[in-house]
Formats: sequence, C-alpha cells, structure tokens
Amino acid sequence: MERPCRVILVGMMGSGKTTVGRLLSKRTGWRYADNDELLHNLVGKTPRELLAEDGEQRLRESESAALRRGLQSPEPVIVGAAGGTILDPENRRALGEAGLVVWLKASPATVQHRATGAAHRAWLETGGPAWIRDAIAQRDPLYASVADLTFEVDRRSSKQVARDILAWLRDNAACRAFVPEPDRR
Repeated sequence: MERPCRVILVGMMGSGKTTVGRLLSKRTGWRYADNDELLHNLVGKTPRELLAEDGEQRLRESESAALRRGLQSPEPVIVGAAGGTILDPENRRALGEAGLVVWLKASPATVQHRATGAAHRAWLETGGPAWIRDAIAQRDPLYASVADLTFEVDRRSSKQVARDILAWLRDNAACRAFVPEPDRR
C-alpha cells in the first residue's frame, strides 16, 4: 500500500525539524504543520506552559492529539512531530501509516547547543544535559524503528538537509507528482 505524501519530521528538540520543515514548505509550496503550533491551537497553551501547569501526562496526551491532527492533514504536507511523541506505541504505528518519516538524528552535544537558551524548551530546565543524554538513548531506537530516511544533522546545515530531502522526494512514488521541478538558475 502506497502511503500518502506526508513528510513527517521526527527527532529530538533542536534537531532542526521546524527549520527544515519551513525550508521544505517554502521550496515546495506545501503546508508545514508544526506540532507545537497544532498543540497551542488545541489547548491554548505552549508545551512549556502545559508542562508547568498541567504536568507531563497532560503534555504527552496533548502532543499526541496534535500529532494526530497533523497526520490527518491533506497531502502534500510536511509535519513536524514533537520529540516525545515517539514514546507512544500508538503514535509510532500512526507515523508509519500516515506518510514518509524522516528522522533528523542529532547527538547530545548538538541538541544541547541548539536547544539551550530557547524559551520554549521546557525539559532543559528540569534535566539539562543528563536529560538530553537519557532521552536520546531511549528515543533513538524508536525513531530508527519508524524512519524511512535518516539524516545525521550534526555537521549538516538545515538547507543541506532540506535540499537532500527534496531530492529524495523527487524519487519517491508517493510524492513525485507533488514535488516542483528543481530550480535550474
């Protein structure tokens, strides 16, 4: 069964999902559905506010609901999944059925460097570097289990990653008809 042309970006916070998603959206003209924005539209709070006010369980439930909403978006679309949504087995099943999953794989050092100082990164306040290492150790095998394509992002710019994803999509039967021709200028 051919999956829909939904490009679903997964990975840890700071791996570049939002930046790559927006670049892909700009280059393709497709909608970009960011999990944090979908969550805010659903519950009226940022992930950080939700965690602080309602706790981790409510945050995880809301992130999953936002992911489901993103995965229901008409194709073609680019969906940025919240990093923790991979922990739920039902979310992993849904990811595999809903589209093409691209894992933006980042090392603990890259996540720490990119995520530190970002106001919306709730987990860094409570766990810092140890939380990042533990989360990556727990999540990497889960990301790998759903990924159709993996990009190690430590030494690659978001523009390079977006360009390479676009080239991959041109060769993918599910998305080929939706991908604009490359700019030859």
